[in-house]
Amino acid sequence: MTPNRLIIREVAPGAYEALSKVEAYIRHSGLEKSLIELVKMRASQINHCAYCMHMHSQDARRAGETEARLYVLPGWRESPLYSPRERAALAWTECLTRLPPEGAPEGVWREVTEHFTQQEAANLTVLIGMINLWNRFGVGFALQHPVAA
Repeated sequence: MTPNRLIIREVAPGAYEALSKVEAYIRHSGLEKSLIELVKMRASQINHCAYCMHMHSQDARRAGETEARLYVLPGWRESPLYSPRERAALAWTECLTRLPPEGAPEGVWREVTEHFTQQEAANLTVLIGMINLWNRFGVGFALQHPVAA
């Protein structure tokens, strides 16, 4: 493990403040807190951001998420523990986090629009973009989570 390379809120406080405003928007966007945390967790898993996984697993539990759903999140496609709305959000999360060469497939988008209004779909996409940006900070700046859980 390497020590934190830098702490963005200390070296670029204006950028951190702007990003925090987007986070506040997401929290008040009408998306369910548990859904927000599942999306953040899944993107963080894909991006291998241990700092974010640590933080969002705790936030998810505080939001009422169960241990079982957190444990099997990487296998959400094979698990009956997630609702159709959550499945659509997780599929969109994986698609936009991995960005396949063909872009965002129409079938995944159709699934999103079956379970989310246009505004919710826009907010979900903002959420996915933000967690991917936070993950890049976590990984790029080698942020370390606390050792005690």
